Amino acid sequence: MNLAVEHLTLAHGHRVVVHDVSFTVEAGEMVAIVGPNGSGKSTLLRGMARLHPPRAGRVLLDGRDIRGMNSRHVARVLAILPQAPAGGLDLTVRELAFRGRYPHQGLLQRVTRRDIDAVEWALESTDVLHLADRPLAALSGGERQRAWIAMALAQEPRILLLDEPTTFLDVAHQVDVMHLLRRLNARGITIVAVLHDLALAGRFTSRVIALRDGRLAFDGPPSAVLQPEALERVFGVPMLVLADPDTGLPIPIPRPDPALCPAAPTPAPAPARPAAG
Repeated sequence: MNLAVEHLTLAHGHRVVVHDVSFTVEAGEMVAIVGPNGSGKSTLLRGMARLHPPRAGRVLLDGRDIRGMNSRHVARVLAILPQAPAGGLDLTVRELAFRGRYPHQGLLQRVTRRDIDAVEWALESTDVLHLADRPLAALSGGERQRAWIAMALAQEPRILLLDEPTTFLDVAHQVDVMHLLRRLNARGITIVAVLHDLALAGRFTSRVIALRDGRLAFDGPPSAVLQPEALERVFGVPMLVLADPDTGLPIPIPRPDPALCPAAPTPAPAPARPAAG
């Protein structure tokens, strides 16, 4: 199942924030969307999930215009996790996950065996099954983020959209979440994630799409597009791209201004060799 964006233009009121963007996410891909603040990344993601009506263009889910499809059907195959989801802190992890079953439930919203199995699978897949009866308020940031991903997984989606899933997490929890997304992708779930950290995009995804001022700036494999000149055009700052010594994957970092960097310490002189004699 693919998701195609065709000449999509999105606006907030009279201000256009996404301009004529086109690309297709194929089944099984893991894609990062990157760009400066205000470049339209989150708005684009919401447009892909039909949560933001287009000014022009369309989004196709397996060839069908997503805005003409039944809402429950869309929710059964496509899930979106917004940035820093609010609320629900009084819910237990299991109760939160059951909210993801809404698209599959009938009018009476009775819990079925399939609902229970789907929730258990989602909790186990995100490594929060042991936290199932704890309230969200009692969890760490990384645990809470995995619980929200479990809710999205309980929908049994084939496509998962995430808006900055590593925001506000420390390095260890960022890597933990990205490893989780890679595992889900290996199980056949298509992943599209807005990411701020270019190093995470280069290390964990198979494709990087960049926006600049709401327009498509580049689109391709990390090794091809995460290059200093392209990144400088997008982010407006000089960039270095290092190579991971184990994988060769790109690690982009801002190029420091030598005038603002502390001087490297002068190496201590080597001890004098004793005189021969």
